[in-house]
Amino acid sequence: MKDRIITSDFTEVDIEIEKTLRPQGLQEYIGQERVKKQMGIFIKAAQKREESLDHVLLYGPPGLGKTTLANIIAREMGVGIKTTSGPAIEKAGDLAAILTNLKEGDILFIDEIHRLQRTVEEVLYPAMEDYALDIIIGKGPGARSIRLELPHFTLIGATTRVGLLTSPLRDRFGVIQRLELYNPVELATIIRRSSGIIGVEMDDEGAVELAVRSRGTPRIANRLLKRVRDYCEIEGQGIIDLKITKEALDLFEVDAVGLDQIDRTMLITIIEKFDGGPVGLDTLAAAIGEEKNTIEEVYEPYLIQLGFLSKTPRGRMVTSRGYVHLGLEILLKKEADPDQIKINFYSNEEETNE
Repeated sequence: MKDRIITSDFTEVDIEIEKTLRPQGLQEYIGQERVKKQMGIFIKAAQKREESLDHVLLYGPPGLGKTTLANIIAREMGVGIKTTSGPAIEKAGDLAAILTNLKEGDILFIDEIHRLQRTVEEVLYPAMEDYALDIIIGKGPGARSIRLELPHFTLIGATTRVGLLTSPLRDRFGVIQRLELYNPVELATIIRRSSGIIGVEMDDEGAVELAVRSRGTPRIANRLLKRVRDYCEIEGQGIIDLKITKEALDLFEVDAVGLDQIDRTMLITIIEKFDGGPVGLDTLAAAIGEEKNTIEEVYEPYLIQLGFLSKTPRGRMVTSRGYVHLGLEILLKKEADPDQIKINFYSNEEETNE
């Protein structure tokens, strides 16, 4: 899975790409208009009052720009930012060390905040509410508690699974923003901007085609752009146009709607081995040789968004749209109910004759 070109998770390939292509301010940040407008107001209001920004929670699918937005907020506020992640903070002492080194107004950005240890999270509560740390000194009957004052800071948490956050933690965020998947027009704009930064010429048709296959995710769009650029340098004439884009993405097995070989294998397995479903998650995982969690968290969401896969109480089923995309309508005609066939596949003329 780690080698999938269309994975929205952060990979080593993305380190150089995102460092170079990340926008530096809200004006450069493309898409997420609602979030941008609201955050612009919150930032200006905090600056006018000469206060720290309220704590901010950013959530949504991976690859949409939560880390980028956190850095932009720090830049717009004119303050420093310390970056860490939930899994990296193993003990309460680790968090205490980070918090005590913050300066007035600084931003602490915690990625994957839903993975914080419960003991660490409890230390965070008074820090967020009262800007203080409660430290226990000593052990046994002689132990005593002291309170350390902290500078006023802003915590920005990012998560792809907001449902895993505990209510006490979630309620302490003054600003909660959901980042949505990007539409092809926004992605095409991002791609044209990125192509200019990396010094490759790209026409509008090529940018739109790449955008459509990028699964609504800027991280995937930028990664695909880099691969298409490599293909163009060897097989093209220096300009990434529609023809070159299609050839490159077909070579990399990314189809017209952004599915790769693993996605198609999953759909075809359900159709060929289980008559299109329903099939249970355990059975499906065994059939394609993947972990259940990987299927649920990585493969299924995009297929469900496209309407190619449905989850029922009895299991997973490939929808008629999934059959059509794979070019397997004939199998659906044979297996579907006659009335359903007429609705989905007969032409208007044939329905009239019926």
